[in-house]
Amino acid sequence: MAALPIALTSGEPAGVGPEIAPKAWAALKDELSFFLIGDPRHLPGGTPVVEIADPSEAPGAMARGLPVLARDFGAPRVPGRANPVHAAHVVGAIAEGVALVQAGKAAAITTNPIHKKALQDGAGFAFPGHTEYLGHLAGRDRVVMMLACSALRVVPTTIHIPLRDVPGALTPALLEETIRITDADLAAQLGQRPRIAVAGLNPHAGEEGAMGREEIEMIAPLLDRLRGEGFTLLGPLPADTMFHPPARARYDVAVCMYHDQALIPIKTLDFASGVNVTLGLGFVRTSPDHGTAFDIAGTSTADPSSLIAALRMAKEMAA
Repeated sequence: MAALPIALTSGEPAGVGPEIAPKAWAALKDELSFFLIGDPRHLPGGTPVVEIADPSEAPGAMARGLPVLARDFGAPRVPGRANPVHAAHVVGAIAEGVALVQAGKAAAITTNPIHKKALQDGAGFAFPGHTEYLGHLAGRDRVVMMLACSALRVVPTTIHIPLRDVPGALTPALLEETIRITDADLAAQLGQRPRIAVAGLNPHAGEEGAMGREEIEMIAPLLDRLRGEGFTLLGPLPADTMFHPPARARYDVAVCMYHDQALIPIKTLDFASGVNVTLGLGFVRTSPDHGTAFDIAGTSTADPSSLIAALRMAKEMAA
């Protein structure tokens, strides 16, 4: 087991986070160490819990139960129904997890899913999502979201905006910054510069201008310039032919132009075990690639596979 444990945040208490955390502990207790930052009262009845006062106690507690850095969230959990009282505590758990990693008391942070509207309503949460808040805590102007599974890594350049807004948001500066952050972080993980495939914006990568000129006027010139600096880049590639197995064998990560262009292939390949990774933070952050799942919260049917994969990837990346 690693000397330093992974900090796991509570996420939205009304979602499936409190149900998948004990399942992840049961699956991983002999493999790695982590601790939950949250209210132990929110965990399912019968969960073996070891309340700890410091992260250093987590490795020794793993064999006995789920280590919990206990925090009072002010109210019980009602599955499927967000409570505004919880919101500030959910945000606080994220901030505390980041602080523990930055202080060298945790190896990495893995975050359970949050419900953005619940945080906005209950705590005035001013960020579009987890990724942007983590960037704020890390003091970074820009961070990058990567989704990863054993078969594929993808990075969307623009995220969580309407498709009609993508061409305006997709600037040369944004694409260049995305590629540079991806290259730097993966080089540290892989021990060598990654092979980066870059998708086109338009169908067939613009088909030589017949379906759009973004590839000709913006994407291709940028890639040529970065190749001159030593980047290993493929593209711009047609998105409809770059995700089958022989194509994926040619690169380590795919940089895509918008949310669904990146997420559809990875969720098709491995829906249950995809992991959300934030690049550019200066520390390791992973998250299960699913939401709070209010519709099944409280039924004990939530699949912990993605959280298990996220914790394993956090351990590997931290090492």
